[in-house]
This record gives sequence, C-alpha cells and structure tokens, in this order.
Amino acid sequence: MAGLVAFGLFGVGCSSGGTGTRDEGPAGSQPVAQITQQPSPSGTTPPVRRVDAVRLLKSDPKVGERVREGLKPCAGKAYPIDTSYGSMTGGRTADVVVNVMSCADSVSVGTYVYRADDDGSYKNVFAAEVPAVYGTIDRGDLVVTTQVYGSKDPLASPSGSEVVTYRWASDRFTEHDRVHNDFSRAVEGTDGDLPVQSEPVEPVEPEPSDEPARPGRD
Repeated sequence: MAGLVAFGLFGVGCSSGGTGTRDEGPAGSQPVAQITQQPSPSGTTPPVRRVDAVRLLKSDPKVGERVREGLKPCAGKAYPIDTSYGSMTGGRTADVVVNVMSCADSVSVGTYVYRADDDGSYKNVFAAEVPAVYGTIDRGDLVVTTQVYGSKDPLASPSGSEVVTYRWASDRFTEHDRVHNDFSRAVEGTDGDLPVQSEPVEPVEPEPSDEPARPGRD
C-alpha cells in the first residue's frame, strides 16, 4: 500500500509541472509576467511593431520620386498600400514589407522591405520599382512576383510572371530561386466561341391527305 501511495504522489508531481494543453496560466495570487521586446530565440516569431507605412515611404530616399509623388489617398484617407509583417532578417522585431499600388488600376508599382535597427528606426534593405510587382513573406523568405506583359497584352491579361525568392544572408537579400511562368492563351474568348444552343422544336404532324393509303412493303 505504501508503494502505491508513493507512486501516486510521483504521478501528481509530474503532471503539475507539465506544459500541456491543460495549463491555463499562472494562479491568481501570482504576478503576471510582462512581455518585452527582446531578441527572439531561433525558430520563434519576433514581436510585431506597427509602423506608419506612408510616413516611412515618404521619408525614405530610396523610394523613387514618382512613387512618392503619386502616394496619395485614393478615397477619403485610405492610401493604396499593403503592409505585411514577418521574420526574414533575424532582427529584434518583425520586418516590414510594403507594397504600393496605383489608385487607377490597383496595380502595384513598388515593393519595399524595412528592417528594424537597434535604436528603433527602420532601414530600407530591399526595393523594386517596376510595374505589377508584389512582395510577400513565405516561411522566412521574401517572394517577389512580377507580371510579364507583351506588347499587345491588356493590363488584366499578362503573358506570364517571374517569381523570385530571396533569402537574407550577409546583411542583404540574395536570390535563392527563380520561376518563370508562361500563361496559356488557349482558353481566351472561349465563351464567345461556344455554339448557341437552339430552343427545342416540337415535331410537326403531317397534314391529312385525301389519297388512299398504300400498303407498304414488308
């Protein structure tokens, strides 16, 4: 019996110190730890610090003059900007990817990546200013997609795309992988080439004849 009691106490001691899904945080009598922005260990996501992307772009000398001058609200106070946060450069806080689009056709005209310095400021570590370019964060990599247009391609129908993956190494982004896609033209205009389905026509019964019916041959 003493052995069973000792075994039971040992099991309780192990379960109380676990970190499984049943743990619900510190007890009410214990102070709650405050979260501070510190360097993240490998494999974890750094804290996100929201930025004023418009102010960041307008004060950045690496942003082209045409992009800065065209950076205006499309409707009301809404700017044509997409902002993403994620870990790519191993900094203390999350990196920032900013895509700037045009108000007229919503096509991205510039992609920029900002890395936080130790003093809290942000540094431009990547910039691409070409039509129809868009940057995203994918599992720690920077993925930049650029639409490819032919001389007669409409804006909504590019001929293909270039997808380039960049990785952070030696304090800069270097190209890691490149994929070129050619889009098919075989299905364009299919809806207009389909035959028009006609309405069903009821069979017409023959008119009665005065001539006597002739027996048919077997």
